[in-house]
Amino acid sequence: MDSIPLLTCVLTLLFSSLWRLGLTATNYNCDDPLASLLSPMAFSSSSDLSGTHSPAQLNRRVGTGGWSPADSNGQQWLQMDLGNRVEITAVATQGRYGSSDWVTSYSLMFSDTGRNWKQYKQEDSIWTFAGNMNADSVVHHKLLHSVRARFIRFVPLRWNPSGKIGMRVEVYGCSYKSDVADFDGRSSLLYRFNQKLMSTLKDVISLKFKSMQGDGVLFHGEGQRGDHITLELQKGRLALYLNLDDSKARISSNPPSATLGSLLDDQHWHSVLIERVGKQANFTVDKHTQHFRTKGEADALDIDYELSFGGIPVPGKPGTFLKKNFHGCIENLYYNGVNIIDLAKRRKHQIYTGNVTFSCSEPQIVPITFVNSRRSYLLLPGTPQIDGLSVSFQFRTWNTDGLLLSTELSEGSGTLLLSLEGGTLRLTIQKMANHAAEILTGSKLNDGLWHSVSINARRSRITLTLDNDAASPAQDTTPVQIYSGNSYYFGGCPDNLTDSQCLNPTKAFQGCMRLIFIDNQPKDLISVQQGSLGNFSDLHIDLCSIKDRCLPNYCEHGGSCSQSWTTFYCNCSDTGYMGATCHNSLYKQSCEVYRHQGNTAGFFYIDADGSGPLGPLQVYCNITEDKIWTLVQHNNTELTRVRGAGPENPYVMALDYGSSMEQLEGVIDGSEHCEQEVAYHCRRSRLLNTPDGTPFTWWIGRSNERHPYWGGSPPGVQQCECGLDESCLDIRHFCNCDADKDEWTNDTGFLSFKDHLPVTQIVITDTNRSNSEAAWRIGPLRCYGDRHFWNAVSFYTEASYLHFPTFHAEFSADISFFFKTTALSGVFLENLGIKDFIRLEISSPSEITFSIDVGNGPVELVVQSPSLLNDNQWHYVRAERNLKETSLQVDSLPRRVRETSEEGHFRLQLNSQLFVGGTSSRQKGFLGCIRSLHLNGQKLDLEERAKVTAGVRPGCPGHCSSYGSTCHNGGKCVEKHSGYFCDCTNSPYEGPFCKKEVSAVFKAGTSVTYMFQEPYPVTKNVSLSSSAIYVDAAPSKENIAFSFMTAQAPSLLLYINSSSQDFLAVLLCKNGSLQVRYQLSKEESHVFTIDVENFANRRIHRLKINREGRELTIQVDQQLRLSYIFSPDVEFRALRSLTLGRVTENLGLDPEVAKANTLGFVGCLSSVQYNHIAPLKAALRHATIAPVTVQGTLTESSCGFMMDSDVNAVTTVHSSSDSFGKTDEREPLTNAVRSDSAVIGGVIAVVIFITFCIVGIMTRFLYQHKQSHRTNQMKEKEYPDNLDGSFRNDIDLQHTVSECKREYFI
Repeated sequence: MDSIPLLTCVLTLLFSSLWRLGLTATNYNCDDPLASLLSPMAFSSSSDLSGTHSPAQLNRRVGTGGWSPADSNGQQWLQMDLGNRVEITAVATQGRYGSSDWVTSYSLMFSDTGRNWKQYKQEDSIWTFAGNMNADSVVHHKLLHSVRARFIRFVPLRWNPSGKIGMRVEVYGCSYKSDVADFDGRSSLLYRFNQKLMSTLKDVISLKFKSMQGDGVLFHGEGQRGDHITLELQKGRLALYLNLDDSKARISSNPPSATLGSLLDDQHWHSVLIERVGKQANFTVDKHTQHFRTKGEADALDIDYELSFGGIPVPGKPGTFLKKNFHGCIENLYYNGVNIIDLAKRRKHQIYTGNVTFSCSEPQIVPITFVNSRRSYLLLPGTPQIDGLSVSFQFRTWNTDGLLLSTELSEGSGTLLLSLEGGTLRLTIQKMANHAAEILTGSKLNDGLWHSVSINARRSRITLTLDNDAASPAQDTTPVQIYSGNSYYFGGCPDNLTDSQCLNPTKAFQGCMRLIFIDNQPKDLISVQQGSLGNFSDLHIDLCSIKDRCLPNYCEHGGSCSQSWTTFYCNCSDTGYMGATCHNSLYKQSCEVYRHQGNTAGFFYIDADGSGPLGPLQVYCNITEDKIWTLVQHNNTELTRVRGAGPENPYVMALDYGSSMEQLEGVIDGSEHCEQEVAYHCRRSRLLNTPDGTPFTWWIGRSNERHPYWGGSPPGVQQCECGLDESCLDIRHFCNCDADKDEWTNDTGFLSFKDHLPVTQIVITDTNRSNSEAAWRIGPLRCYGDRHFWNAVSFYTEASYLHFPTFHAEFSADISFFFKTTALSGVFLENLGIKDFIRLEISSPSEITFSIDVGNGPVELVVQSPSLLNDNQWHYVRAERNLKETSLQVDSLPRRVRETSEEGHFRLQLNSQLFVGGTSSRQKGFLGCIRSLHLNGQKLDLEERAKVTAGVRPGCPGHCSSYGSTCHNGGKCVEKHSGYFCDCTNSPYEGPFCKKEVSAVFKAGTSVTYMFQEPYPVTKNVSLSSSAIYVDAAPSKENIAFSFMTAQAPSLLLYINSSSQDFLAVLLCKNGSLQVRYQLSKEESHVFTIDVENFANRRIHRLKINREGRELTIQVDQQLRLSYIFSPDVEFRALRSLTLGRVTENLGLDPEVAKANTLGFVGCLSSVQYNHIAPLKAALRHATIAPVTVQGTLTESSCGFMMDSDVNAVTTVHSSSDSFGKTDEREPLTNAVRSDSAVIGGVIAVVIFITFCIVGIMTRFLYQHKQSHRTNQMKEKEYPDNLDGSFRNDIDLQHTVSECKREYFI
């Protein structure tokens, strides 16, 4: 099977090579001088200093010693007629002999007819040749692409500023022979086969053509079974229809197999090559190739009877064709090695010739190009005072707006304006301030195609005809007689004219025109060029220099291209990318990067190769404190039952991850570790058939290879996890299921060999025996660790550097990395070419410089930072260059952008090694660290290269100095080799950034008591010194912070007591005011009351109490509410405990505290902190090891979530034990695989459960009745006038001060 694609590639390369050889010179020594033997009459020019045509052959010294024009300006040219079409391979120039006249740069144009010239291009841009530096030296240029033409024109661009234009020239090449056929739009060639059917497995068809029209069939062949091949010109583009053995596919109803080219109706030669081997095909037009696979079932193309060239004739109806015929010339037409035109010329019997001639007849049409959108215009005279008006012409453009024609009509009949506005043609006859007539017609006329326009006015009736379709004639609302003017301005207006002479309401036209008729008379544009007719400015005459800037499409990642005359635009909507060319991904490259930017867990799109070819992929980022997991789900993660599968009818399930394998590989390869959990539950269903049997179950991995090992086992070992630790049910087997027991068991484990992941398919073949069944589950792909984001190196000598292969980025280049340094300057990276280069450096302590040269001279961008960049902190740099712009971004500073020139060189061609941290000269090396270096999405492994490079060390410590601020609320930044993490041990918060609140709902009577004693470790994975909590026996300060939300008052929020009866209490009074009570000795007590609002209002409030020695401050909701100075020597003595909620111990509470303590606290507390202790977090997270006691019901819940709900609502009750009973790990986890006996047992369990429920309800009813009676008695005794029986939100706001004595009121 593999030999067919290989054969395809070989044959394709062979045919392509042979064809390209045909495009080059037919003679390897095609370098003969062609101009030296020409007669003087073969030379012509725009003007001549001598007044006659001056021969200008190389080394000519007689006569004028070469050519100089009468005036040295940008409109001059020197032309040669080489007699016949020849192949031109090189040119050479000199200055004029014995003078100071020479040309320093020039361009070339070519033509077959001396009309309709074509500019010489390289790299898809008009090429500028370097000229001479004196009058006598010869400068020789070999053309990168040979040209076949009869006429060549030298166009001086710059010349010696101390002299004039002066040239002597030579052209090198050889003769060119070809077979040409001319098709007049009604003719065709038929190539009849020697047999009825021509069946081919491979085809090669090549030709060159030039066309006058944008539509027409070049060739066609079809078979009775539906096979067909057609090459058709459609709106200036070539469409290839190719179908093999598919009767449903018809040309009329199906899109083409491939479409290439643009503006192919420009009357210039274009080359075509079609190569097919089986279903694989290559389609090449000029230098652009498209690869595709043909439709149909067969590999052979079956054509009946004949191939037709130039059209599709209707059988039995000579001269009748199904589609529009081709109008133009075809040259060197070969079909599978047969020269079709040569056979026709020799009148061979296989060829039927219908009105085809064998020389290319070309009309002498002179196009003109309006180059400048502000200054271009063409003035042509008319015949004034004729009754009526008639003007017609053709135009093509990419611009939506532009003036086409403006003329002042005679006899005061107004001004006629014809303009393109929004791609629509608008004709206006304007007289004074009134519109005499207006016609709108057409749409999207800025499509680059030729459009014909005709304006006719007779007897106050105006007709505007577009592309031979007349717009509805508009009768003048105010009849005005129209008289032809004497001056017609096309394309724009001169600067020195009044609006009445030439009116331009829009910008000037940029595009091409041809076939201009005024008053039914054609206008000779060559006479305009010679100065004998009309006038012009900024025109190219005898040349249409339109260019399709969307071919090829430089918008990346599926972006759509649109264009104007001077540039192209990319629409990146729905691509997942952004930027001028859709180069930059909207998404980050990994979950690690999202976490680094402060994101928490959730679904994200990641783009593993950034700006590379792989698209974004949706994943779930599970961002925890210690690891950042990336999860990719597939279409079947549930436990799935299997029965009746055997070797003859295996069970096969393919897994779909909703992405390509390349995308998944990008995620896996960029991760430190990946795994997938696989579970096989079995009853009389063998798994791997260990120890030595053929596996009954296997899975397929990324390379479509079969893997007979199971989770927990390394690759290459046919075992399960129990086989490795020798814990299988039957020691004779290496998997539990291989014991073939009648009871349910399972083999579960993780596959973690990255080169085999992900699992794409599972095959099961042993569930067809009696009582045999199985259930399988394959978990999502899970990965953690970004191998590249923290990949860093340290350069510690200026001469050290890392080198990598050449950076290939012809059209788009993006470079991004982090750096930190203390050096004053240094080069981050450099890559050189012959002339081109790219370099990034820190040029001063506050400047980053990006330098690049693509052959048009160096471009330099500098970003200046207001702060120093050599501060030994990590800084981010991103530089980009594309065909639209060059940019540089440093950190979050404003991005520096410079637009790229649309002309000149645009390919970045580098050939040296890429130097990182230094230069090829080993000077200006970088001292410091570089991290996470990406080039066009490619990740460079700096650490691996540094291991074998002197002067460079892998890794770079000090991440916390830059990123420590991302750890909030007392969290501590801890260094890792690959990054950092936030240690939230001493923080009341948790999460990857210590920002996630730890909160709980307290019911009536709930108490959390923390006992001050010896330090304890709060995590098993952190050293004692960093995790233990130390408390001074007599602290000189209190730093207390927490949030609360309640609807109950009075209530006790927090109580701290000591062995000496000192205490600190935070409570809400009956009126909802906040009270802080300090008892520091029997003699000294302080009560601070904040009554700015009722704090029992179901809203979250944040309280901070801070005492440093004698100074006390209290903040509520971020506002300072109190500041107080205690007497000297204030401190707590021998702290005993801290209680949240109701104090349950008999501590002899202060009377006011005791009132608030009746029910304690009913509501939500969040993020409670006392100095370095987080008591609420300890109760919820570390209850088994922390000195904390929980009484009553403590329910973990978000206070924010509880704001709009009843604070008494209970969600999930906190418990240190698992809320689910321990299940038999050998049982399947779903009812889908339970046996019948299990179902019966389930029914019995349901009956027992219902019975218990009935008993429980009755008991609950009796208890509530008794408790209600008891509670009402207590309320009547303690608060007979204050609270109702259900402790709802009805709070009595009367007597607000009576219960809070000895207070400081705020």
